[in-house]
Amino acid sequence: MLGGQGIANTVDDTSESACRLRLVSIAEHELGVREGSGHNDGERVESYLAYAGLKKGDPWCAAFISWIFAREGFAKPRSGWSPDLFPSSRLARSALPADVIGIYFEDKKRIAHVGLIEKIKGDWCFSIEGNTNISGSIEGDGVYRRRRILKTIHSISDWVKNGRRVP
Repeated sequence: MLGGQGIANTVDDTSESACRLRLVSIAEHELGVREGSGHNDGERVESYLAYAGLKKGDPWCAAFISWIFAREGFAKPRSGWSPDLFPSSRLARSALPADVIGIYFEDKKRIAHVGLIEKIKGDWCFSIEGNTNISGSIEGDGVYRRRRILKTIHSISDWVKNGRRVP
């Protein structure tokens, strides 16, 4: 668990900082997207799923994150499987805007939901998440802004620093 240790709010590198802001902006523009019938479908949701190689009806939180990074020109992450977004080479000890958060579900014995950090304020993480809802279900119906206590976040990954962008 991360808890509140080692959390930072700033980025020194101007180009990295600008990239992080653009990623958050891309995610913000998706706020309000909703599933068509409440079964992991709908035009926009299906575009997230397709990007990660998934089919209509599959869970899409990780596909949503992958789609956001693709919009900013990153080749990776590109997966619909939440645990794939947390390889050891990408794990972060601090939390920055555009880092990916992983929420662990005991019943699944794995990270089963992900989101994109919008900002950190005190002990709180403000994120933008797909396939969730107001109450935070992993079987949600759209893209929502969420507020989580930092100590409830299992892992954070950084796909921006040293990330490979598609030329």
